[in-house]
Amino acid sequence: MHSNSKSESYAAAGVDITAGYRAVELMKAHIKRTKNEGCLDDVGGFGGCFGLPVAGMEEPVLVSGTDGCGTKVKLAILMDKHDTIGIDAVAMCVNDIICCGAKPLFFLDYIACGKNVPEKIAAIVGGVAEGCVQSGAALIGGETAEHPGLMPVEDYDLAGFAVGIVDKKKILDNTKMTEGDVVIALASSGVHSNGFSLVRKVFDIDHNPDSLYVSCEALGGKSIAETLLTPTRIYVKSVLALLEKVNVKGISHITGGGFYENIPRSIPAGLTAQIDKASVKVLPIFDLIAKTGNIPERDMYNTYNMGVGMSIVVPASEVETALEVLRANGEDAYEIGRIVKGEEGVVLV
Repeated sequence: MHSNSKSESYAAAGVDITAGYRAVELMKAHIKRTKNEGCLDDVGGFGGCFGLPVAGMEEPVLVSGTDGCGTKVKLAILMDKHDTIGIDAVAMCVNDIICCGAKPLFFLDYIACGKNVPEKIAAIVGGVAEGCVQSGAALIGGETAEHPGLMPVEDYDLAGFAVGIVDKKKILDNTKMTEGDVVIALASSGVHSNGFSLVRKVFDIDHNPDSLYVSCEALGGKSIAETLLTPTRIYVKSVLALLEKVNVKGISHITGGGFYENIPRSIPAGLTAQIDKASVKVLPIFDLIAKTGNIPERDMYNTYNMGVGMSIVVPASEVETALEVLRANGEDAYEIGRIVKGEEGVVLV
């Protein structure tokens, strides 16, 4: 704690620098949970240091990703529940870099807030730390910035940045994908962190927030709010296990843009992922969104993950092994389609 650092004038302008110091002290216990072999120093300096684990790699390549949680943060603020949104911030980054075959090494977060309430900031970072633990990444630093006048005192936004590593020869190469390969789905935990602007419009969250807290039979007795705030599933450890056992030809993280935008990103020109809609295990929350908002099916699949958080392409001969590995690592994994000739990138039939 910096006992000699205090500015009454800055505090009068809306920024309490001592609150920032207290927030750092509160979050240190969370950060300690994420330490791994690459960590070199403690949080609190001007930069986070990390020693690269390159032993056994012929040509190590760093893979980075950055993202935020979108307007899902608004729901966390409305519910005054801040201990899981950090998982989403980590997930959106590490789930992206694993699509290249990279193992996450470390993560940094950035929190902008209207007012720094140390306990709230520590809760947010606690969620970030949990996401790091789930993905094997170290939380080696971050930044909290008070923005009075730019955003209301109760508001905040959260973003993050992850770095991973992979041997160059092991970077996933979709040029080896061929007709007849199989598309495997990894089930999502819910809406994850995309499409919340539409969610808020459909359920009129900004004007009628009380409707979120009523238990809903279609959601198994859970409230809409509880269901929507479910953290994004992190697939890192199960996918790393899969890469050790199976010839994976392509991975897509199903985020904003849904099936139509994300699946084609791992499919080479001249081939298309033909998805059997009947095989997709659509979660009840998506049926509720579509029904409540009268959203066309095409728009739903072009906005949400629909219950599929990640798609993985493997040879037909290795499907059973892939499913065994993924299920042994806690995933609800199943076939949803095939690779066929075509230029669309993805078609739903």
